[in-house]
Amino acid sequence: MTTYSPARYIDLHALHPMPASLLNRGEDNEPKTLLLGGAVRAMVSSQALKRPIRLALEQELDEHAARTRMLPLRVADALRTAGWPEDLAAFAGAQVVRSANREGLMTEHAQNGITSAMLYLPRDVLDDLTGLCLKYRADLEEAHAEAVADAARPKTKGARKSKPAAVLPTGDVAALIKRRTATINLFGRMLAEIPGAQVDGAAQIAPAFSVHQSGLQPDFFTAVEDWGGEGDSGGAHLKTAFFTTGTLYRYATVNLTELIRNLDGDQAQAHNLLALFTEAFMMTLPPAKKTSTAPHTVPHLVHYAVRDRRPVSYAAAFERPVKAAPAGGYTAPAVQTLSEHAGALNRLLGTRRRVAHGYATAQNTPIDHLGTRHDSFDELIDALTAAASAAAAPATSAMSA
Repeated sequence: MTTYSPARYIDLHALHPMPASLLNRGEDNEPKTLLLGGAVRAMVSSQALKRPIRLALEQELDEHAARTRMLPLRVADALRTAGWPEDLAAFAGAQVVRSANREGLMTEHAQNGITSAMLYLPRDVLDDLTGLCLKYRADLEEAHAEAVADAARPKTKGARKSKPAAVLPTGDVAALIKRRTATINLFGRMLAEIPGAQVDGAAQIAPAFSVHQSGLQPDFFTAVEDWGGEGDSGGAHLKTAFFTTGTLYRYATVNLTELIRNLDGDQAQAHNLLALFTEAFMMTLPPAKKTSTAPHTVPHLVHYAVRDRRPVSYAAAFERPVKAAPAGGYTAPAVQTLSEHAGALNRLLGTRRRVAHGYATAQNTPIDHLGTRHDSFDELIDALTAAASAAAAPATSAMSA
């Protein structure tokens, strides 16, 4: 059986030229930026990058998950569709979260009982929870009748309102909510309210940022009124939108050891998921404003490194903003900067913990310090997956290294 060091990481780096785009907006509805190295950079948050990757993986695997606070409401909707009375369906939906643990999940009464915490669970759990309610309909009807009767009784002043008892079997409800999909195993799940539901994420995705200074650029536009009156001219809608341009540095890392652990030791599934994640990392972008910007470029360069013990980002390569080449463009100087930084880190860190590294790029000339050149992204994925599955070298002490 293949053995792994305490942690094996697959680092993914990309230099991605972007035309005018608005991939990620802030609360002011303008493109996100950050200040790095004294220069304003275009930025795309890790959350904005992660969601399209997750959706692409789920589509590829035909295994869908949902991040939601609406579970009790969606269960109630499904029961109404099945012919349940309105009040009984709502009671049963509330009972799902009440029965998830001994005290019940925290909910927001002012928002129709949605859960306080965001749940992350397989989509088909909704069908299973609905089926569980159908199985225990008689118990739910009895408990609902008691709740209605209790609400109608006169209350003693100052009496504390008792919490309704769980009707559905807690173990069954908890087991359904704790179920996982491949993407839950990959990205992790925060759910402290149910023991055993928490999943440590195996994938980490950094915010992307432009390697050079890139502020907001205005785009004044108008929409023409097609049904205007005779003599009307001008636009029916006038506005200034903003976008950014530039070459982004993107970085992600996968803890293969953690992923295999999350998958109960299924190494084949972990390697398949690693390959799919790598492809999605390279080929997906946030869809914001895609109909008016169509920013469907692909990375100019993708570099990987398979490492034992800890991951290594190359973001520090661009702490000083890259200057445009004399003939224009940031991509070529960005590649040179990345190569020099990788070389410096190779000297600084040594190669004892680096299992393999390589790259694929659109440019014809070789690139130093990035390992084996691969002719295509497909070849790169195959190579990094094979390298990631190789057994780790025996650990050596710092004194003997």
